[in-house]
Amino acid sequence: MRDIEEIDKLIKETLTEEEAKFYEELDEQNVFQMIQGLFRGKNKWIMILMNIMTVVMFVFFVYCLVQFFQAEEIKELIKWAGGSIIFLLGVSMLKIFAWLQMDKNAVLREIKRLEIQISSISAKISD
Repeated sequence: MRDIEEIDKLIKETLTEEEAKFYEELDEQNVFQMIQGLFRGKNKWIMILMNIMTVVMFVFFVYCLVQFFQAEEIKELIKWAGGSIIFLLGVSMLKIFAWLQMDKNAVLREIKRLEIQISSISAKISD
């Protein structure tokens, strides 16, 4: 861990003030910052839509579940159980999509950090 801190310090020393500020913004994020990052950029509208659909599917899941426990015939039980499973799978898939987007953003952030490091090293070598 100490080596990473020393490397970061060396990189910051070689960067201009503007580049160092940008490099600081690319630092590790916690889960809440990653979730906030989903709602920035060009695709924030699709994330808003996905969250609305997640809530709608969850409400339908709960409705199907309640109907399942109130049903008395086997045919109704199967119907409401199938609906519950479909809506729960929908919620799960939308959540997986969101987690994949968070992972993609983390990878892009690391690529940007590498670009800055390579730029810093190349500037140091050429001097």
